[in-house]
Amino acid sequence: MLVKFKIICLIKGLSVSMNIIVISDIHGDVENLITYLDKIKEYKFDVIVCPGDFTDTNVPRGFTQDDIARLIIKELKTLKKPILAVPGNMDTKGIIKILDEEDVSIHGKGRIIDNFGFYGYGGAQTPFGTNIEPTEEEMKLGLKNAYNDVKNSKYKIQVTHNPPSGSRLDIIQSGLHVGSNAVRESIEIYKPIVAISAHIHEARETDYLKDTFLLNSGRFPEGYFGLINIKNNFVNGKIINLLG
Repeated sequence: MLVKFKIICLIKGLSVSMNIIVISDIHGDVENLITYLDKIKEYKFDVIVCPGDFTDTNVPRGFTQDDIARLIIKELKTLKKPILAVPGNMDTKGIIKILDEEDVSIHGKGRIIDNFGFYGYGGAQTPFGTNIEPTEEEMKLGLKNAYNDVKNSKYKIQVTHNPPSGSRLDIIQSGLHVGSNAVRESIEIYKPIVAISAHIHEARETDYLKDTFLLNSGRFPEGYFGLINIKNNFVNGKIINLLG
């Protein structure tokens, strides 16, 4: 019994850490994706998070958005790390199915890796009538259901395409805040240690919402990605430009 007690104490004393890379807003740019994936292999990471917009409506002749999404996921899998993804507003309903088939989806669901619970919901409302535009109520319910899958994990990471309203991550060029109130409210309720989003390309930023670290890493085909280290209760996150 004494030996067992010592083992338990040693386990409890172990440091808990995870390195996350964030690759967002690929928009079907497979050529630049492949170029920058080669560069990203130089970094140490445990998990890849993709907060949506794998594709765009403009695709090469003879291909569909779903075809491009499958190709992109295949390339991401060459990194040989777990992938956790939600769709963006430009993605199709078919891509939601593909994310499930490829076992990378956290759209309306959660997944626990070690002590870290990733939960999310994709899409975003826009004035343009794009493919995946959940209402605020749908977003709120989707995140609630996803959170329930990971509520017993030690650390929670929220992943959405739409950024939280009223942050540095949702400001468009005119200066208006256009993010989601439901995303912000979910952060305030569930208190994840990190909240990752995308969607507003020009709002490539980090921020805090109370104790939650926020990150929008910008467009990966422009050479930007996010690198987040979580060690115990401390977060160190930044946006890296692979072009130097």
